[in-house]
Amino acid sequence: MASGSKKVIYAALIGNSLIAVSKFTAAFFTGSSAMLSEGVHSLVDTGNQILMLHGLKRAEKRADAIHPFGYGMELYFWAFVVAILIFALGAGISLYEGIKHIAHPEPITDPTWNYVVLGLAIIFEGWAWTVAWLEFKRGIGKRGIWQSVRQSKDPTVFTILFEDTAAMLGLIAALIGIFLAQRLGIPELDGVASVVIAAILASVAVLLAIECKGLLIGESAGPVVREGVRALVARDPRIENLNELLTMHLGPKDILVNLSLDFADPLTAAEVEQTISDLERRIKTEFPDIRRVFIEAQSLSAHKQATSSEDIYKK
Repeated sequence: MASGSKKVIYAALIGNSLIAVSKFTAAFFTGSSAMLSEGVHSLVDTGNQILMLHGLKRAEKRADAIHPFGYGMELYFWAFVVAILIFALGAGISLYEGIKHIAHPEPITDPTWNYVVLGLAIIFEGWAWTVAWLEFKRGIGKRGIWQSVRQSKDPTVFTILFEDTAAMLGLIAALIGIFLAQRLGIPELDGVASVVIAAILASVAVLLAIECKGLLIGESAGPVVREGVRALVARDPRIENLNELLTMHLGPKDILVNLSLDFADPLTAAEVEQTISDLERRIKTEFPDIRRVFIEAQSLSAHKQATSSEDIYKK
């Protein structure tokens, strides 16, 4: 996970750093609102990539007494911060600049700068987007794009992919706005392009926030993992029933599994202990992302009784 995610982030970081400088330079010489909004967009994206790298580093910290399950979920927190920054800074400043230039339009002095910078930006962003897309595609298999995003537990890849997609759409919006403003002699269209860029950024920020919220609250492992664990339990003749299976992602490659099992009555305490050890070893071998397995020995009737008591308490 780390190597693939970092490759995507570094590609986006290099591309956005170069693009941000060129966009601000063009905005300074031409006075284009859309170009200034795009510069802010690239600057925010650059900061976001630094935050994602920080999140990856923090997530690698070892578990300790205060955080016994590790720091893997810090990555989800920093991804959520990225979504907030895109919305607050990227979309907010772009919207402000757009409204200001619509209310007080200023003609673009030399659009050549803008066309050159936008052309280079499209090339750089296209390269960064391709790197992110190939990494994302490598992990989705035959699933659809949206389904893969919904099931993904690694926010770094789909966050960068969303950012780069927004960047490409923003560049197209800026290019069209600047061209129409010059060609039609309507400088307000430059401000309209900024408003469109703000709408694109706000939409991406909302999507990211929704996805990161689910990960922060705690999402279960995917159906392949859950059904695989169930199959392993079912194949063991020493286990009569799987009472309950609970899973949760503590990080992209860190899954917690809780099992409530009803063991065969003739088993001795030593045999139950051996069954638990064997099952835990098989689960971790078949699913390396499962780092922690907690198994509770409980009869089916006792489990149902405990569950019923919990339901009554909740009511």
